[in-house]
Amino acid sequence: MSKYRGSRRRMPVRAAIVAAACLLGIAAPSSAFAERVDDEVAIAFTNDVHCEVDSTAGEALGYAGVAAAVDDLEATYGEANVTVIDAGDAIQGGPVGLLTEGEAIVRLMNAVGYDIAVPGNHEFDYGMQRLLSLVELSDATYLSCNFTELGSGAPVFSPYAVKTYEAKPAAGDADGVLKVAYVGITTPETLTKSSPASFTDDDGAYIYGFEEDETGEALYARVQAAVDAARAEGADYVVAVGHLGRSGITDRWTSDAVISHTTGIDAFIDGHSHESYVTSVANEDGQQVPLAQTGTKLAAVGELTIDPDDPDGEVLSFELTSAADFSETADDVQAQVDAVDAELAEELDRVVGESAVALVSEDEQAGLYVRLGETNMGDFVADAYRAATGAQIAIVNGGGVRSSIDAGPITNNDLYGVQPFGNELSMVEATGQQILDALEMGVSEYPEASGGFLQVSGLTYAVRTDIPSSVEVDDHGAFLRVAGERRVRDVRVAGEPIDPARTYMLASHGYLLHEGGDGMTMFEDCPVLLENAMTDVQGLMTYLSENLGGVVSDAYANPAGAGRIVMTSGDVEPEPAPNPDPAPEPGTGEETPSDATDPGDIQVSEPGAGSDARPGSDGLPQTGDTGLAGAAAAGGIGILCFAGGIALLAHRKRG
Repeated sequence: MSKYRGSRRRMPVRAAIVAAACLLGIAAPSSAFAERVDDEVAIAFTNDVHCEVDSTAGEALGYAGVAAAVDDLEATYGEANVTVIDAGDAIQGGPVGLLTEGEAIVRLMNAVGYDIAVPGNHEFDYGMQRLLSLVELSDATYLSCNFTELGSGAPVFSPYAVKTYEAKPAAGDADGVLKVAYVGITTPETLTKSSPASFTDDDGAYIYGFEEDETGEALYARVQAAVDAARAEGADYVVAVGHLGRSGITDRWTSDAVISHTTGIDAFIDGHSHESYVTSVANEDGQQVPLAQTGTKLAAVGELTIDPDDPDGEVLSFELTSAADFSETADDVQAQVDAVDAELAEELDRVVGESAVALVSEDEQAGLYVRLGETNMGDFVADAYRAATGAQIAIVNGGGVRSSIDAGPITNNDLYGVQPFGNELSMVEATGQQILDALEMGVSEYPEASGGFLQVSGLTYAVRTDIPSSVEVDDHGAFLRVAGERRVRDVRVAGEPIDPARTYMLASHGYLLHEGGDGMTMFEDCPVLLENAMTDVQGLMTYLSENLGGVVSDAYANPAGAGRIVMTSGDVEPEPAPNPDPAPEPGTGEETPSDATDPGDIQVSEPGAGSDARPGSDGLPQTGDTGLAGAAAAGGIGILCFAGGIALLAHRKRG
């Protein structure tokens, strides 16, 4: 557990809030961090931090705020009765993670005192070997019952861990020791929501998997087996820690689905869908299981309290404490955050341009979201890809556009926030039919938000939202075919109807074009015209400086974009507006035919009998991940390096 940190910087009044009381037999927690409580266990948890390391008043706790919350819990429950957990997607999503390939994030998590972590889909973005090295660096125990090496069937990480506590167990407990098991679960969507190349060999064959069958039964069976094994090992309680989510997730792989198809889970800490909730779901036996998620980017920290001796038997309760109600920070962790920020500040704070308008990727009030429809930020990024490569058409997955930019000066940090994954730009020769299939795949989840929703440049299209999607995918979520009526209509390239038999120069990043990210497998065999030309961020920098003269003009003034994507229903099918993008007009493509124990100890279960598939093991199957790319310089950004031993690295394409 975390060590004593001494004094904390206290800002105005701290008040813990209950986000919602769990219904159906789940107790609301007592006032948090009050007088000393020695007979309960407290679990602090975070999810989907996505590199939000800094504390921002009212918006983000930052890691120093999480550390202060943990200090308060330890003062209340005793250090030996507090566990700190992360439910995935911590190391990717911002420049601090990108520029250090996750190392700075892991070191800050060590400073906070995380005990247990579950790999989310974005933990794999830097490649398998990089993840394993970060796991070795981490003080936390990484768990995942369903992330397996396909050859042996053994889990790569331990399926669960059992921790003993000083708190007294319930009366009549067999061994007189309170044990809580933590079962890790990683979303099977990882195969398409991280780089698929991380999970294949050099020939493209999958050597890792996440139990991603068509029914969900394989995932449920893995979870149930881990729960049963933990119970057999003497666990009094089983807490599932899943990176699964609820809204916008494949139905059979949601946290709700896992709970409803299993028994023996007492509480479920969730992640992945960036939602904030405290609720409960009935398990296979009809018993209510409390379920919670804290949202994203440390907008809140969660607490799960276990009271083994509650007279009413209501022993588990969740509480979410938001950044709006907690403003304390731990001085020592804040010092480490400040050191990381200082080492990056000179390059990240450099002003590289200005914008006359706000570029929007997400705006709840206006109902704009790059995963649901066109926005001016989506247009800007797609235009940059097209201009940087000279392609006729550019596509960008909404899940790769991660932030907005306010009107005013634009810094390198702003651009890294928009494109934090370090993908590399490429161009292929794709048929009109392949492009039509990609657009159809991109809207297959609509009206649910989807990271695969495609923002475009050089192309316009309409979507009939009243027509159900007929896209078929394989067990891995990869595109197979469009089996029925198409939702995407009136697709035009430079104002002319797209020709399915013609080829076009298509630009995007390797995540979509080469790696089958978001299930976009239709481009994998396309002739490559340009590969790994520059990182996506460098593409934005080049477009801003060379094509726009450093100024984003009011050509991007409409937050809802330039009318390239029209969502419609019924018989009326309005044409999208002619492409009004400010990118330079590229050349035309060539037409070719179509190819249409002791208290405090954590006992970790073995990954699998006879398996040496542990983090950092030389016996791990090797993927097609060829290692780190050299750090290229563009737009005034050179190779960066840290003082103090943290190397700053560039990495391969991801999304």
